[in-house]
Amino acid sequence: MATENTASKKQVFTVKEMAFTAMFAALLAVCSWISIPLTVPITLQTFAVFAAVALLGTKCSFTAITVWILLGAVGVPVFANFKSGIATLSGPTGGYILGMLLCPLVYAGVRKLFGELRGKIYVKALGMVLGLLVCYAFGTVWFIKVFTQDISVIGALKLCVFPFLAFDAIKIALALMLDNRLGKFIGIAK
Repeated sequence: MATENTASKKQVFTVKEMAFTAMFAALLAVCSWISIPLTVPITLQTFAVFAAVALLGTKCSFTAITVWILLGAVGVPVFANFKSGIATLSGPTGGYILGMLLCPLVYAGVRKLFGELRGKIYVKALGMVLGLLVCYAFGTVWFIKVFTQDISVIGALKLCVFPFLAFDAIKIALALMLDNRLGKFIGIAK
């Protein structure tokens, strides 16, 4: 009878990765609750997303964002203004929530393009900014299609993107500073 060597199997997540992924899914919820209610609420979600992206890497940050979205989908009030459910995800702001899943992928792609320079702060900042722009684009198209088809792209941008640019730039800067301080300590992102 052959015995299977379980020690030789590669785990998908280490215990450390699981713990930090869960912690950042919870951080996303808490950062979502801290909000200024507008059509698209001003929250700290993007700060939590980019802190996760920088500190946890693609796999763990994507998983943390997915867990956060799934918790909201099944009714746990993890979104802005303590909202949850499929109605929130399929509503006007749902595209911005789902678009956050694209941020770690874009960030990873930018860093891969820069090869040896991938650890430089300007490369990380570029990855975050481009990830945010992709999230904005996805969310804005969603907003136009779901909310109303009578609004122009410029009208939707004025309502859903332009008011948030300065706030999101500050949140990206804070996430980069957090990565600078804690990145080596956490040691998950490559």
